[in-house]
Amino acid sequence: MNMARAYCPCFHGRRRTESSFLGSATFSVSELLRSKDDQLTLNLRLPLSTPDLHTDPEEVQRSSDGVLAVGTVLVSRVNMGEMEEGDMDHITADVQQAQKCTLVCESSQGTPNDKDNSPLTGAVFKNPVCKVYKFQTVDCKWMLVREQMEECTLSFSIPRQLLHLYIQEDMRRIQELRDLGELSPHWDNLRKEVIGRYGQVIAAYQETLAELNKITGPSFKPSCSKAQRYLEFIPINLHTQRMRVMCPRQTDAFYDVITVGAPAAHFQGFKGGGLQRLLSRHEAEKKSFSTAYQCIYYSPEHTAKAQEVLHSVGHLQPLISGLADQLLQAAQQHSMAGLREALKTLAGKTEQFVHALKDELVKSALLALHAAQPGYVTKNQNQTLPGHQGHSHQDHPSPSQRGQQGQSPPQNPGHSPGQPSATDSPVVVCNNVDGGSQTAPIREDGQTPLKRQDSIPCHKEYDEEEWDRVWADVAKSLNCVIAMVDKLQEQEPINNNQEQPIPKQVLADVITSHNPEGDWREQLCPLVVRLKECVAEVVVRARRAMTFVLLQEAACSIPQGLFLKQRRDVVFSQALAALACGFVMRLYAGMEDKGFLRQLHLVGLVAQFESLLSTYSEEIGMLEDMEVGISDLHRVAFKITQAKTDDPCDLQPVVIGRRDHYTVEVPLPRLAFQTLPHEIKEGKALQVYPVLFNVGINEQQTIADRFGDISLQERINQRNFEILDSYYKSLSDKVPSECLPCFQTQTDLKDLLGTLGQNVVTKKRKNVEILWLAGTICRRLNGIRFTSCKSAKDRTSMSVTLEQCALLRDEHQLNKDYFTRALDCMRSRLTQGEVVCQWDSDPEAACSVAENKPASRHFYPIALLLVSSHLLVVWLILSLVFLLAKYQ
Repeated sequence: MNMARAYCPCFHGRRRTESSFLGSATFSVSELLRSKDDQLTLNLRLPLSTPDLHTDPEEVQRSSDGVLAVGTVLVSRVNMGEMEEGDMDHITADVQQAQKCTLVCESSQGTPNDKDNSPLTGAVFKNPVCKVYKFQTVDCKWMLVREQMEECTLSFSIPRQLLHLYIQEDMRRIQELRDLGELSPHWDNLRKEVIGRYGQVIAAYQETLAELNKITGPSFKPSCSKAQRYLEFIPINLHTQRMRVMCPRQTDAFYDVITVGAPAAHFQGFKGGGLQRLLSRHEAEKKSFSTAYQCIYYSPEHTAKAQEVLHSVGHLQPLISGLADQLLQAAQQHSMAGLREALKTLAGKTEQFVHALKDELVKSALLALHAAQPGYVTKNQNQTLPGHQGHSHQDHPSPSQRGQQGQSPPQNPGHSPGQPSATDSPVVVCNNVDGGSQTAPIREDGQTPLKRQDSIPCHKEYDEEEWDRVWADVAKSLNCVIAMVDKLQEQEPINNNQEQPIPKQVLADVITSHNPEGDWREQLCPLVVRLKECVAEVVVRARRAMTFVLLQEAACSIPQGLFLKQRRDVVFSQALAALACGFVMRLYAGMEDKGFLRQLHLVGLVAQFESLLSTYSEEIGMLEDMEVGISDLHRVAFKITQAKTDDPCDLQPVVIGRRDHYTVEVPLPRLAFQTLPHEIKEGKALQVYPVLFNVGINEQQTIADRFGDISLQERINQRNFEILDSYYKSLSDKVPSECLPCFQTQTDLKDLLGTLGQNVVTKKRKNVEILWLAGTICRRLNGIRFTSCKSAKDRTSMSVTLEQCALLRDEHQLNKDYFTRALDCMRSRLTQGEVVCQWDSDPEAACSVAENKPASRHFYPIALLLVSSHLLVVWLILSLVFLLAKYQ
């Protein structure tokens, strides 16, 4: 407490453009708490080095420390509760032009008894910057408003974890490609090329991770570093902003918002557009790439399905094996209850395993893989091999021809890629596309190689029904196990069903008996082993087939695909760091809210991203990146776990999973974890529904509205409104309205959604009503609020402060005469940078925080009321001159 000090600057600010620094005072919080009358009288001091300082020479000589005393400040300790108007008049300045100041105090540290700076939040949120204001309400009372901005350690920890997971996933993919076994020369060359590309990506990610591990200092990336290569995975200016409102005879209220720069690949640039445009263009070009590389074209849905199958079999196989061992253990103990419980779980996981593989994509991919192996022979080839010279060019079909013959995926949802029809069976297909013979390759010793003992046979006619038999063997083996358990239950004496202890002598006789009917384990073991063998065989085949699908997808994408994957990784990393920060902040704030916790595990939370990017120039690319990044957050779930200890290192969120699905585990201290609902403590996945609404508000958006294309913004708003509306319907069905927060404005949520839907489809320039409505709905739904622009500085600051003042007006009866004053006070800078660095222990951090404050008062720094094309030309010329002067 002795170390907590407050810094109080005083300004003469009749108008924002005419404000001047009058002086400052510092005091220790402990001194204020120990004072007799809860008051301190401080000298208001002004450095002699202040520009344009006009002082009496005699006063300058009397100043020995280079600081001039210009007045006094009276600081009072405020006890919230029954406050009268006079109780709040606790700051006056004894100067020639003294006036009451709206800013009560300003500090780079939280107050000692502040709940916002508890050990729980201190593990994730760092370096708070606080401001406290007093404003008058409509009933002539006074409210205290506390504004606190903090950095988040997740800005760096989440990208580091993601990079580690990216590297692990790509290394596993390389190993899976190698496990495909021997392939024909064409496919083997493609595999080597894909492995080489993956190796380059892994090396780049390892280098970036090594550089990030060296970074110490502030927990955020400033906007001036947004184009640095090693920081491209880090979100720009990720900060939390909390406004706490304290009114007499009312419960304290707080409003949170996360500010972050638009998730975008700034280092890679936006010459060709953003992710949304690049992915659409690449998908259209992939078909021609598949012809050039002689690959089968797979749509993004098929590729996603292949990755899902790979994950499912990799996840379910060890579970089935472990449950089978538990079944044998229960059989050894002659525990019928344990046997039934283990069998029930085993049957459920095995059924899930079977359904995961019940897809024609697996079957068609197995055929394609078989055709890619050396010496592949079809029925026609079996008939014509003796007269080998009779083959025509049709025996070596190109990928486009192969598509006509049924080997490539039909482009309709009713069929899977590569699934041959009954009429296509006699068609000759050979992937030895190097132009050599279709017969088995001859070794140097003149002998044909022996047939490989693979799970998928080579050098013989491929049996398309073999996969169906292998796949069905799993279900048959499970049925045998179930039948045996039923038989054992019938053999069990009736009295054994009662829970009575077995005498030791009887138990010994059972153990030493060689009667096969008495040893359950011996009877179950062969069936269980057979089940595990069938599962293992299916896993091997399915893994090879799906890996081959991904090999073809990667081979077709080599010119552009891996570059786009890296760009998508970068954007997703920034978006996930922001989402994790918002989720943790919202969770910490709602730990004691039973309604919120119920909503959390029953439905999930909505995360509303407010974007102020324009649809002009390079910001179009940023918006396209952001759209894909926010959409990819649908693949993220959260879990709350119990921390090992209360150490801050053990309270850091942990990311696990793969690119298709990530889980963020949020650890809580033991005492806090025990207060959670049972469903959350059991590890239920908590869903988050991200939505993005964008309305450009700067001068570039004016140009886009008049001469450009705003269809991207309209499409984003319409699609995300549908997601928000769907979430609300699900919430209404599962969660009672009592779980949602109460507000002074009693507008029904359904009416707000209807108004938002109308505004989304309305053709209106700079329709900021969309952002207001979306933000209001998000707060009414217990959601997480984000505000973004290019760098989370000017436009973001303007939006956040305007929203805060509107909340004070609508929810806390802020006097209308104080609205503009409150807005100006919140938007004011801390003064010059050298003054900021005086009260912060870390000058660099203080100056960088001050750098993120707004520089202008209004949304529009240049007049935008254009009435004719002539004025527009003049305005464009002036804008160009302004920009040139700004960056010189």
